[in-house]
Amino acid sequence: MSSTRELVLKNLLNRQRCTINDLAEAVQINPISVRHHIAKLEADGLVNSEEERHGVGRPRRVYYLTDAGMEKFPSRYLALTTRLLEQLKGSISEETLNKIFTQLASDMAQDHVAKMNIQDLGTEARLELLQKILREEGFVIEVERVDEKFVIKETSCPYYHVGQEHPEVCIVDKTLISTVLNTPVEKITCMLDGDSICAYEVPVIAFADVE
Repeated sequence: MSSTRELVLKNLLNRQRCTINDLAEAVQINPISVRHHIAKLEADGLVNSEEERHGVGRPRRVYYLTDAGMEKFPSRYLALTTRLLEQLKGSISEETLNKIFTQLASDMAQDHVAKMNIQDLGTEARLELLQKILREEGFVIEVERVDEKFVIKETSCPYYHVGQEHPEVCIVDKTLISTVLNTPVEKITCMLDGDSICAYEVPVIAFADVE
């Protein structure tokens, strides 16, 4: 298999669902070349695709790994993580496990902002910081304002495969978002529930005291 196709597969592994343009940008080749490689991967049964609605306008086509495509990558780390969580869930309460995830996310956020005073940041700066942190943690994220709310969209989640067995892991990104924005957020869609993205809402008014 060519190195370019391997890069395409790795990006689909990390981001779960990508458009041709997403892959062209990630692999740094033109979209026509990406289509050629995708066609070969689809023919080999490693990649599949479907149309996905994305805002206003025509649906876009997104590509994702098939089970055969997933098997191209070592899965031992996923199996180890899953087993560790199974052991934890068998020996501690759900409440304690959730506290562990929450503390983990809080510590992750503090690691990112240790040398800055986020209390002094305005709305736009805080949202930009959130996007930077989530991307560094492996999320593909978009933020948009819809009426009187900000909608934080995760089109890819690094915890997706673990979350299929242990949805408690979703506490991590929710806590990260709440910690950086310093306000509670509401989850409105989740990929684990069959939605195309995970999305959170936070009222614009929640930022009134940081301007």
